[in-house]
Amino acid sequence: MSTALDTVGDDVRDKQRLRIWLRLLKISRQMEAEIRERLRVEFATTLPRFDVLAALYRESDGMKMSALSAALMVSNGNVTGIVERLVSDGLVVRVPVSGDRRAMIVQLTDKGREEFSHMAKTHEGWIASMLNMLSDEDADVLVDLLDNVQIKGVRAR
Repeated sequence: MSTALDTVGDDVRDKQRLRIWLRLLKISRQMEAEIRERLRVEFATTLPRFDVLAALYRESDGMKMSALSAALMVSNGNVTGIVERLVSDGLVVRVPVSGDRRAMIVQLTDKGREEFSHMAKTHEGWIASMLNMLSDEDADVLVDLLDNVQIKGVRAR
């Protein structure tokens, strides 16, 4: 049997969870805006381009366009436009898939791999500096706490 005190406790807990969500969202948006600006200023690139390069960097054999779209959780159309520009910049190539005339694998060129490697190292430094107020211990605790967050039964990792 639920009491009025249980309901008050639930309301307080719910409001606290809402505050957590709003703080996470605010921090995430602030960091993303700063990263977007730094990518624009320092590398004359965009976050979506960086994300495509990052996905391809992790897959040395390249990826089909459909797999790339799925990995980035964006439409094929969004990825196609970015890949077109990356091809024209000499950072990626399209390779036909044997036995499937419609499919293409997208791979980083040596130039793309080298440029992304430099961007990624710089990006890592930006993130480290944005979160430098966290001690190593606090960072470990925060990662552990966030690893325990589940959305619709799926771990956030």
